[in-house]
Amino acid sequence: MALLWSLLVQGAAAQSSASAVISDQPQDRQHPARMQVVHIPSHGLNINGVLYLAAGAGAHPTVILFHGMPGNEQNLDLAQAIRRAGWNVLTLHFRGSWGSPGTYSYHHMLEDAHAALDFVRDPHNASQYALDSQRIVLAGHSTGGFLAAETVADSRGIAGLILISASDDAGEALSAHSTPTAWRQWVQENFADSMETLGTSTPEGLTRELLANAASWSFAAIAPRLQGVPMLVITADDGLSPEGDALAEAVQRLEPSQSARIRRLHMATDHLYSDHRIALQNAVVTWLLDDYGEHE
Repeated sequence: MALLWSLLVQGAAAQSSASAVISDQPQDRQHPARMQVVHIPSHGLNINGVLYLAAGAGAHPTVILFHGMPGNEQNLDLAQAIRRAGWNVLTLHFRGSWGSPGTYSYHHMLEDAHAALDFVRDPHNASQYALDSQRIVLAGHSTGGFLAAETVADSRGIAGLILISASDDAGEALSAHSTPTAWRQWVQENFADSMETLGTSTPEGLTRELLANAASWSFAAIAPRLQGVPMLVITADDGLSPEGDALAEAVQRLEPSQSARIRRLHMATDHLYSDHRIALQNAVVTWLLDDYGEHE
């Protein structure tokens, strides 16, 4: 099934691609596409967010898009393509990162992810920004994928989950802690070189937080709570493919009758999809349009 869908996506890209990926949409002067800066309330603070609002009258489904750690690649080209396909997109910076107030930590990121979901579901915001609060998809890249999966597992009524090179941060911490040498290497490779935009957080503090919560935060632990949620799992040649595949397979084993709702696609590229940006946009937009019928 994964191979078949991969071929279908590649075929679509070769023929025309989703038009939202490769061309601008007709201008709607009464209900134009626009961008809106927002401040998302989260535990007494207001974190920074941006809404990419789709053109057209009426409420639009919404993707909440989480970037990874530290967020140098924010996938805003993906946000633009999703918007051209008729969906709103909410992007945000977690507490203590990229100018958002507060302290950066995994607990705070998870709280902020839920706060973003609450923001989209709030009736006032839904009315003001034409957000369809019944059709919300969570998407995340790398650590953002970890956060998206955790948030969906703890929430009800989510329309779908998109994982792009999602990293099982808690599971990795548990595995790396097997020896002092492996632990030091894992901390250095995954955290020590990524702290410049994360305020006062430290690699040691973040990794200890992961280790302390590995039993409940690992992909293996949350898989049972992802049953029934349509998923698109995209992987790359970045070493994280086994983690995304293992999560998808775990959910499929628990719910074999619904396995068609989980689609997997592998791309031969790096962690940032540097030479597959159009392919990434096409895969995501095709999945959204195919599964939810939001045609351009």
